[in-house]
Amino acid sequence: MKTSKLFPIAVVLLTVGAFAYGQTSSNVQSPGPNQISVGQPVASQIGVDTAQQNLKEVSVTRFEDPGMWRAVMPLDQGIIALRGLPGHPANAKPLPDEQKLGINIPDNTVLGTKVIFFRRGFDQFSVIPEHPIPVEGIVKTLSIWVVGRNTNHELSVLIRGINGAVAKVPIGKLNFVGWKQLTVAVPESIEQTNYHFSNRSGIEIAGLVIDTAPLEAYGTFYCYFDDMTAVTDLFSEEQRSPDDMSDAW
Repeated sequence: MKTSKLFPIAVVLLTVGAFAYGQTSSNVQSPGPNQISVGQPVASQIGVDTAQQNLKEVSVTRFEDPGMWRAVMPLDQGIIALRGLPGHPANAKPLPDEQKLGINIPDNTVLGTKVIFFRRGFDQFSVIPEHPIPVEGIVKTLSIWVVGRNTNHELSVLIRGINGAVAKVPIGKLNFVGWKQLTVAVPESIEQTNYHFSNRSGIEIAGLVIDTAPLEAYGTFYCYFDDMTAVTDLFSEEQRSPDDMSDAW
């Protein structure tokens, strides 16, 4: 008798629960553009696209003045010489900002390097600027036009971070004919910014290094350089308030 009395009440509760569930589910709205739904994370809500950047391609050096460079090679490995020669890569394009502003900077000279090897071996020679070349911002990539004369010698760039440490970063082998633009990403291990050194950021180009392939390190070797550029983030530099004091004192 007790069970029969409770049965109608259970039916009523189930009916009311089902009706409430139907009402609730019908009131659920699909997520809007600023809402996150399960399984569909929104990048702006998890910090993926919150970084502000202002990437620009800038000129590092055009190698127009060979007197600003010097060649270095061990005396027992060979003889090295530098020379400025008329020329320019036909496929090199003006930088976007220079083209937009109608800036026409002379670029008619390349830096030639001539090496006479004494013997085969794991030789190395460098092309060093008289003063390190600074590149502002947070540098992402470096590019340089090279003639490598189709050898297996490898080109690297010497990069100095703000802490003074110099890293040797390989760009690529010179096993191609004619002009070719080689590009390398600047490793994150190179320190470019530090709040303890607020008056400095970016990197300095300390030189170019070529490591020779021992089977090809004989006779005379020629290579040519032109137009080193960098893609750098200049957001911090360009967003600095004009009434903000400089910490370089």
